[in-house]
Order: sequence, then structure tokens, then C-alpha cells
Amino acid sequence: MPTEHTYKQFDAELEAVRASVLKMGGLVEEQITNAIEALIKGDLELADQVDANDHHVNALEVAIDEDCINIIARRQPTASDLRMVMMVVKTITDLERIGDEAAKIARMSKLIHKAQRISLPRFSEVKYMGDLVLDMLRKALDGFARLDATKAVDIARQDQSVDEEFRLNLRHLITFMMEDPRTISVFIDILFVTKAIERMGDHAKNMSEYVVYMVKGKDVRHTSLEEIEKEVL
Repeated sequence: MPTEHTYKQFDAELEAVRASVLKMGGLVEEQITNAIEALIKGDLELADQVDANDHHVNALEVAIDEDCINIIARRQPTASDLRMVMMVVKTITDLERIGDEAAKIARMSKLIHKAQRISLPRFSEVKYMGDLVLDMLRKALDGFARLDATKAVDIARQDQSVDEEFRLNLRHLITFMMEDPRTISVFIDILFVTKAIERMGDHAKNMSEYVVYMVKGKDVRHTSLEEIEKEVL
């Protein structure tokens, strides 16, 4: 039978992995903030920094993934412990993809500001979408840290708002391009940016759903908001 000492070691390993996920989440938050700031201010140096720092996010994913593999091989977790490990593995995948989208925004901001544009659009809509997604990510990470499944409901509602903002922005951008074909190039770049932000929201929503699985043992992926509410409230 496992000794108490072994159980304590196992708990310590799980807590270390959870702490690493939160560290990775903090880095990804910073990447999003800096990428959007680089776009709005035309700060090409900051954009380069975001692009360069993407490898730090990737390295954390690889390290945490390896830790989880070692835990599964050595500890053979079951029940809630196994769900915890699986939640971590899935969460870091979504965090890495959010980091990729932030790096993409940084690269697009360099294209937008380096090119000789007739005029640059206001980025207020992009900023609003970015703030929504940042709040979603923070709630998802807080839900992960506290094992609070109720966060999934707020995040699912916000994801619907982000999707609606993306559709509105798409219509506006198409209208602008039709009115002045000279703006097509820059507005296509802006469209890629807003799509990247919309994808970030999807990944944050995924993260909150993994917490529901951890806490409730119920897979709520690809379900409606009403079904998520029914499960966690």
C-alpha cells in the first residue's frame, strides 16, 4: 500500500504542475496585452518582443507536458487525480494556441504599421474585443486555480459576445473596403487580427470547460450555454 509520505509527494507533484500552468497563463496574458498594445500604438519593438517570447510559452508547454507524462507513468493516477492531469494537459494546449494567436497579432501589427498606408483605422473595436478575451482568460485561470466550475457560465456568455463583436467588425470592414478599395489591404490585415482574438476566446472557453470536467466529471464541450448552466449552477 502507498505510504503517507508517497501520497504527500504525489500531492506536491500535482500542485507543482498546477503552479506551472498558472505561470504559463500569466505569460500568455502578458503576450496578449503586449500584442494589442503594439498594434494600437504602432510599437514595432514591442511587437518583435511578443513574437520572440512565443518560444517561452512553447517551452513551458513542453515542460509541463513532460511532467504530466511522468506523473501518469510513475503514479498511475485514478479518478479525480487522473482528471486533474488530463485537465492540465488540455489546458496547456489551449494556452499555447492562445500564445500563437498573440504572436500572430504582433506580426500583423508590424505589417500594418510598416506598410505605406493611406490612413490607419481606429483600433477601438479591436481593443474592446481584446479586453473581453483577456477577462475571459483571467476568469478561466482563476477557475483553474480555485477549481471553480461556475466560471464556465460567465465565460460562455462572454464568448458569445466576442463572436458577435467579430461578426459586427467583419460587416464594418467589408463596408469600408467596398466604399474605398484602397483600404482593402489594411482592412484584410485587421480582419486577421480580429479573427485571432475571436479564436483566443474559443480557447479560453475550452479551458473553463475542462474545469467543469474536473469538478463535476461531466464533459460539457460542444454543448449549449443552457446545458452548461444546468450542470454547474
